[in-house]
Amino acid sequence: MIDSHCHLDLPAFKDDIDDVIANSEKAGVTRFLVPGTTPSGWQRQLDLQSRYPQLDLAFGLHPYFFAEFNDSSVQALEKSLDEHRDILVAVGEIGLDATVDTSAQDQESLFSAQLALAKNFRLPVILHHHKTHHRLIGLLKEAAFPFKGIIHAFSGSEQVANDYIEMGFLLGIGGTITYERAKKTRNALANIPLRHLVLETDAPDMPMAGRQGLRNSPQYLPQIVEVLSELKATTSEDVIRQTSQNYCRLFKFSQTKSDL
Repeated sequence: MIDSHCHLDLPAFKDDIDDVIANSEKAGVTRFLVPGTTPSGWQRQLDLQSRYPQLDLAFGLHPYFFAEFNDSSVQALEKSLDEHRDILVAVGEIGLDATVDTSAQDQESLFSAQLALAKNFRLPVILHHHKTHHRLIGLLKEAAFPFKGIIHAFSGSEQVANDYIEMGFLLGIGGTITYERAKKTRNALANIPLRHLVLETDAPDMPMAGRQGLRNSPQYLPQIVEVLSELKATTSEDVIRQTSQNYCRLFKFSQTKSDL
């Protein structure tokens, strides 16, 4: 299994990261994508990846932390993308968030600047959304972004899902679907082929149903697999195989048996 979105560099994992990765691997998770959120965290990601080569990395400026950024932040991202181009697999986590106390115009400007960097470096993007699907889709179309990516923590209608899929994006499926109240997303996924999906936990956030208020971890990825296999009326093995293939195809990795 591959966890396509987990923040293992955050302080929540500082004291027991060895155990977290060991327990996740025991649960069958063999590869992890750790996205970046702020310039101050990028070095922590690199340090972590030097210890655990099964981690894939992305750098980005997350809209939630917009207040921490300044005029040089995009330049710092460009410099880091260039310096670590042999390691980084994507630009992210980037996007738009309607709950952040920053103007939509400023967020869109930051997003578009990062999208341009991803285009220049020929990298996919890891996209954050919160009540911003319509505008994100519009900006992606305006930019004619060709390198695709992952819609992190997808939740929404089948129509919104298809809008992203038509542009070549994969949908990141996480703990949301373990909640029965997520009817719109669950109903949409029932009709979306597995070839458009990847798995994710968003650890330490987005805990599974029954674990509200507790730290999330990649070791709980099998719970998402179980629910998704029920929604798709297929086996867990099929879900793992197809989502792992999708991930490897996006990032142009050769797939090994350990990813399954």
